[in-house]
Amino acid sequence: MKDKTIDYVLRATWQAVARMYNEEATKYGATMATGFALLSIDKEKGTPSTAIGTRMGMEATSLTRTLKSMEEKGLIQRKKNPTDGRGVIIHLTRLGKEKRELSKSTVLKFNETVKNHITDEQLNSFMEVAEIINELIADKNIFHTENNE
Repeated sequence: MKDKTIDYVLRATWQAVARMYNEEATKYGATMATGFALLSIDKEKGTPSTAIGTRMGMEATSLTRTLKSMEEKGLIQRKKNPTDGRGVIIHLTRLGKEKRELSKSTVLKFNETVKNHITDEQLNSFMEVAEIINELIADKNIFHTENNE
């Protein structure tokens, strides 16, 4: 690991996690994106379609395809937003709620397994580093510092 860059480790790890989730989701005729979308939708009140992409960090075109596929599979229903007729609220169907619980248990199993193999201190350090990286990026402190402008 010593010669690998931070971004390489992040990318390789995320690709391994995504591959693992997609392999698991395939067993149920789904994808990782479907599972994350199910988890991003409020199971009781539904969620505005515009908020789902933000929660998932997904581009609008990819989200549109994912939601269309979920609707075709009977996992979600689109309903007009009662407070803003221009907007759409995505609601889970009964099947969507069942699949959401399956997605939730899959994510919790991953978390539990990782936690069983690392110390609390290691996990806290990982979370702190990830938070710092996200803050540096959000604050544009990587390529837009005073020295680089």
